[in-house]
Amino acid sequence: MATGTIRPRDARELQQAVEWALNDGVTLDVRGAGSKLDLGKPMTCDQVLDLSGIAGIVDYAPEELVVTLRAGTPMREVEALLAQRNQMLAFEPPDLGPLLGRAAGEGTLVGSVMGNLAGPRRVSAGAARDHLLGFTGVNGRGEAFKSGGRVMKNVTGYDLSKLIAGSWGTLAVLDTVSVKVLPAPDQTRTLLLHGLDDAAAVAAMCAAMGSPHEVSGAAHVDGRTALRIEGVAPSVEARVAGLRALLAGTGAAMDALGTLESRTFWREVRDGTPLDAAPDSVVWRLSCPPTEGAAIVARIRAQRPSVKASYDWSGGLVWLALPPTADADHRLVRAALGATGGHATLIRAPETTRAAVPVLHPQPPALAALATRVKESFDPKRLFNPGRMG
Repeated sequence: MATGTIRPRDARELQQAVEWALNDGVTLDVRGAGSKLDLGKPMTCDQVLDLSGIAGIVDYAPEELVVTLRAGTPMREVEALLAQRNQMLAFEPPDLGPLLGRAAGEGTLVGSVMGNLAGPRRVSAGAARDHLLGFTGVNGRGEAFKSGGRVMKNVTGYDLSKLIAGSWGTLAVLDTVSVKVLPAPDQTRTLLLHGLDDAAAVAAMCAAMGSPHEVSGAAHVDGRTALRIEGVAPSVEARVAGLRALLAGTGAAMDALGTLESRTFWREVRDGTPLDAAPDSVVWRLSCPPTEGAAIVARIRAQRPSVKASYDWSGGLVWLALPPTADADHRLVRAALGATGGHATLIRAPETTRAAVPVLHPQPPALAALATRVKESFDPKRLFNPGRMG
């Protein structure tokens, strides 16, 4: 556990804090609101570097579809600002707070970017890294640096935005980020197919995603296969009708949710709520080829019949809830992926379990060696979140 907290108020104080830690060999637990603290390996750090004091909107240009904000800015503040201009974060960053036993709405946008977290629209709009235009921050050498800019055309030098997203705060501490935003859809409809088993649901979702009907979300939860259509009203209605005709051969009963019901439904899918995991369940998040999701779950279910599963990203994202065990069944879960590719991340488990097993999917030797060289370049003294990525 950290013995103290450093709370910088601006970019200069942030750089001074990192310089001090570098000179004194102090390790830093880097956090914004701390809502994702229980993701990853448990850490033992000398000090908490609390970024909540570096907060606020720096610039918002609705006509340019760009917002720039400081690292400690709460997600709810960003979403409220965008809603005033009928805009949105298209990658739908999830709020995993409730799943991790914390209150909803506590997280920061920067925290989601550092985890490269995205919700149901990932299949059509891309991941968090695809919407990160640029940032400023401080690396583990105490150097302030800037990457990217406020427009997508800026490709000068290395694309550090792609590298930082998903690094979980182990490479640099960010001060500000600029992200792309998009207009929110006028209308949303969700076509529901009832009663399909996992394999049939995945086949239906893949057929829908491969159709010309521009599906922006495809999930299978609680026996319901959900397909989201967004846009202007006449187009939405025509595309829903097209999907009904396309999937008539499944034999499933169909109905549709309106805009408000759809927003609630997809927010719950985004946050992993439909998994309905018991409070002590171990929760896994699997990324795999969409066509393989049901088969992977079937292999796990053959040995753990009580496993609960829900599917997002047309079957490419699988949420699993398993009874608690000392090793979180990590060998079983990862073996089930087989030769299909993909990776399994342990999202929720007791601290003792997370300390004992690989939380993130083990990397091939060549990729692990590359990651080590990147870490050496950004943070040679291992100041930031040491051991979090295990």
